[in-house]
Amino acid sequence: MKINKSVITCAAPKQRKLPLQTLIDRDGKEKTVLEVLVEEVLNAGIDNIGCVIHPGDEQSYGEVLGDYKRHVTFITQKHPLGYGHAILAASDFVGKEPFLHLVGDHLYVRRGEKGCAAHLVNVAEKEGCAVSAVNAIRESSISSYGVIGGRRVKGTSDLYKIENVIEKPTPTIAEQELFVPGLRAGHYLCFFGMHVLTPSIFKILKRQIEYVGAGNRINLSGSLAKLAKQEQFLALEKQDWRYDVGTKYGLLKAQVALALSGKDRDRVLTELLELFTSRELGIIGR
Repeated sequence: MKINKSVITCAAPKQRKLPLQTLIDRDGKEKTVLEVLVEEVLNAGIDNIGCVIHPGDEQSYGEVLGDYKRHVTFITQKHPLGYGHAILAASDFVGKEPFLHLVGDHLYVRRGEKGCAAHLVNVAEKEGCAVSAVNAIRESSISSYGVIGGRRVKGTSDLYKIENVIEKPTPTIAEQELFVPGLRAGHYLCFFGMHVLTPSIFKILKRQIEYVGAGNRINLSGSLAKLAKQEQFLALEKQDWRYDVGTKYGLLKAQVALALSGKDRDRVLTELLELFTSRELGIIGR
């Protein structure tokens, strides 16, 4: 299986301005969130990217992409009918190929040499199936995520066969239906915001729209649960960091993480120390 295309979803009403926010990347250069995401995809060896956006946002998105614009095809989601609907909007662009999917309000910070998307793509191509990135989250926070249940693939330390998916479960539901043998007590595997999906997902999403009725919102997790029932679907546990820039202080946390993992790490640490020291001495406001 070879992955040649990627889809980045950016059309949600509360999300559409987030990819245009600027920060300083690991290389010390100012970039928008969208540019960082496009670079993540390009570093995975994929140069054909579909960006699902709100109608009318083509100009503002195109302006921040610069030279990367030649790699991006804009796809408009005419009606804000949910995450799953945004993925479905890219079906003509993707065609009958597997594709990498990233969400436009997350930033990913690798802990090793290989990029997060590159690692996921390599695993998906090797295994020849859909693979979603996940990481272990404490049960107190799982109500903000799609959560998987399943079992570890024999002979691996970071691959799991997905058997169930539930969107934003309570700890009680997770304990009953999403237990993963071998995982630390009180932790569950939550979606990382990065997937390699097969074109089968589009048929499932279309059926979900028919089931809930036109004009109703559809999520992605329900369709991923169905995907796991009809074909091999794996989860890759990541030790990297991801940050939802749409949450309170999310962009700030992502910026600090990028700075502390980049070329200006020592300078940033020194300046942060000076800032904290100044506060302790009462030099800056409380």
